[in-house]
Amino acid sequence: MSKLLKLIISLAICQFAGVIGSIFTYSSVNTWYAELEKPFFTPPDWVFAPVWMVLYTLMGVSAFLVWKRGLNDKKVRAGLEVFLLQLFLNSLWSFVFFGLKAPVLAMYLILVMWMAILWTMLKFRDVSKAAWRLLMPYLLWVGYAVLLNAGIVVLNR
Repeated sequence: MSKLLKLIISLAICQFAGVIGSIFTYSSVNTWYAELEKPFFTPPDWVFAPVWMVLYTLMGVSAFLVWKRGLNDKKVRAGLEVFLLQLFLNSLWSFVFFGLKAPVLAMYLILVMWMAILWTMLKFRDVSKAAWRLLMPYLLWVGYAVLLNAGIVVLNR
């Protein structure tokens, strides 16, 4: 498989995960979510979509940089397996928080997701330093999202 095709597939998988998450987000953002008390440091709603599009793009490029090293390498396979796990958790969080309207359960899930992102980064670092670095904004944003989620839980008891 060509490198270009691997890049396209990597980007498409990540953006698709974002689309799945946005399905649940879109149906609740102007109704249930709008009614929640939010922490003072919550950004405007319009910020989330462009930030996530950039992050999914960075994730896709990161996965590509690892995948292009070849699936015959055990480190590549292990890194991509953990990457897919954290990507699944990412979409699942949107379903739990917005779809199920369960911020407490989502709080636990996002903590697990943050750890899975860190685990992915550690796995990727062994294969490609650039891939590891590309995931840093994602880890930081999800760390911020942990604080937002926790704030919502506390303010809406």
